[in-house]
Amino acid sequence: MVPFQLQPRDRHQLLQLLDWTHDATQLRRAQGLLWLHDGRSVTAVADLLLVSRQTVSNWVESFRDRTDLGVADRLLDAPRSGRPATALGLIDPLIDAVIDGDPRDYGYRATTWTAPLLQRYLEEVHGLGTSRQSVSRARARLGIRWKRPRHRLGLRPDTWRQAKGGSKTA
Repeated sequence: MVPFQLQPRDRHQLLQLLDWTHDATQLRRAQGLLWLHDGRSVTAVADLLLVSRQTVSNWVESFRDRTDLGVADRLLDAPRSGRPATALGLIDPLIDAVIDGDPRDYGYRATTWTAPLLQRYLEEVHGLGTSRQSVSRARARLGIRWKRPRHRLGLRPDTWRQAKGGSKTA
């Protein structure tokens, strides 16, 4: 690998980035590039940062190839392909509209909404196939907390000891 040298402006910006960034990824990569610029080997930098030599080489290649971006952005991962999140933000208002209502009003035989029931509702009413995990994430974003109903039947009356033949005092 050709020795890595930074442009003076890039080096100055990386040094500044070390002082103000809160992103661990940017910090590690900036430090690694500065060490390479100072003459350390790829192996030495990889050992210091506990990554593989290939990872350090990828950082260098990415930094060199993405000159159209700012220095801080050149240190971050590039956008990756993959299936986009389809439910993010889309199901939140739909869940928010029904969560305070009774599922029986929508034809379900349940008294409270559950994640699987909301998932079924979204599929049947809105034609949105979502996972239970997506529904749970939407619930968390909306600040909805699941609580199990507390039945008074399980609580002991104050006179339960007397009923069992014990003394009145505990």
